[in-house]
Amino acid sequence: MENNTDVSIHDFLERMRKPSAGDLVKSIKSFIVSFLNNEPDPEKDSAAVQEFFTKMEAAFRAHPLWSGCSEDELDSAGDGLEKYVMTKLFPRVFASNTEDVISDEKLFQKMSLVQHFISPEYLDIKPTFQNETSWLLAQKELQKINMYKAPRDKLVCVLNCCKVINNLLLNASIASKENTPGADEFLPVLIYVTIKANPPQLHSNLLYIQRYRRESKLVGEAAYFFTNILSAESFISNIDAKSLSMDEAEFEKNMESARARISGLSSQSTAPPPRDESTVHRTQTLNPKRETTLFQSRSSDSLSGTSDMLNANSEIPTKKVESVSDLESKGAATLLKDTEAGKIFQEYPYLFASAGDLRIGDVEGLLNSYKQLVFKYVCLSKGLGDATASLASSSSSPPLQALSGFETAKESEDHKASSSDVKETDRSVDDLFRALQGEGEAVDKVVLDVKQEVLAEEQT
Repeated sequence: MENNTDVSIHDFLERMRKPSAGDLVKSIKSFIVSFLNNEPDPEKDSAAVQEFFTKMEAAFRAHPLWSGCSEDELDSAGDGLEKYVMTKLFPRVFASNTEDVISDEKLFQKMSLVQHFISPEYLDIKPTFQNETSWLLAQKELQKINMYKAPRDKLVCVLNCCKVINNLLLNASIASKENTPGADEFLPVLIYVTIKANPPQLHSNLLYIQRYRRESKLVGEAAYFFTNILSAESFISNIDAKSLSMDEAEFEKNMESARARISGLSSQSTAPPPRDESTVHRTQTLNPKRETTLFQSRSSDSLSGTSDMLNANSEIPTKKVESVSDLESKGAATLLKDTEAGKIFQEYPYLFASAGDLRIGDVEGLLNSYKQLVFKYVCLSKGLGDATASLASSSSSPPLQALSGFETAKESEDHKASSSDVKETDRSVDDLFRALQGEGEAVDKVVLDVKQEVLAEEQT
């Protein structure tokens, strides 16, 4: 299942290029156009896609192009159809709902905090089954999920992650002569691996698979493992002191310590969060080296880019944390000195485009990118302490201010900037923008290339 994705889509496209496939091609294109013209509605969208897949599977069976084909070949055709259609619809249906985007951010932030202090003991994972080094393989499989657009490919990432865990548990049980591990042993490890992997947009990815993977393929082993990761997501979303068998005060202290580390404001970043004495004793007895490893990993968790806050009794003056505006100004100044700054922006072809350059097909992708940008920017601003950071700009704002988007109505008391500082920041970004516009020929070429690619795709 893991290795024939490219073969499926290649075979599907080859058959679709044949003259006799004209009726099928017409049906597929008609569905895509009709779908994109409808108002977004996750439930109706899912039902419409599933109904279309079922209809086309029947059409493939009855079509001369697949006459005499095996079930596997027909199945590959279905996978090829799914990949083609969903790649086209991806910008419209993936994380297009505001609630889903918010859920993604909440889940991501929750895992970012919990992963700082969670250990296998908190999830009652037996010492026999603990293998954090090998679990990294499972984490890496899950982290690949955002590399793909097709529901099947995303599901494969989940299945590969689960299979790695399952095989490790099975090998451990054989080595220790324990009973074959079941769901009670599997799910806690999957939860732990998911928290440590913390793939962005996990909630939206799972919803996307659930809604748009062909229903006839989400059965058996695939359905079992997928149900488990849904359970893992639910557990993590609602994780609290009770679910980790921790004291409430200790849990909150650990969460606050993790928040401080992430924002770079911890005064004692090298000190691990307090843990229950029974857990500490149990861990030291089972693996005396583990505490040292955890201590070392936690001591390196502080993020760079902010200044450490020193103890109040220290003779060294405390340095303020850089605000978003400070970081923006510093970055713009650095790019101005970079002789190849233009190349950095070449992967953003719409940066210098005008409204007339855009096509209808660009809108969905740009809107989705804008939503992600807003949420990530606001989270970054809050993490750095800016009180009301905003990306919004009025229609009368100069183009540069709309691009930089770093004006705020009110600054945090700890990071309040004077009007001259704000002007200096805007000036730095303005200088950078003008410098990049000076390389307009290179940027215009990128935009032209993108347009030509779109036109070529439409002609074929």
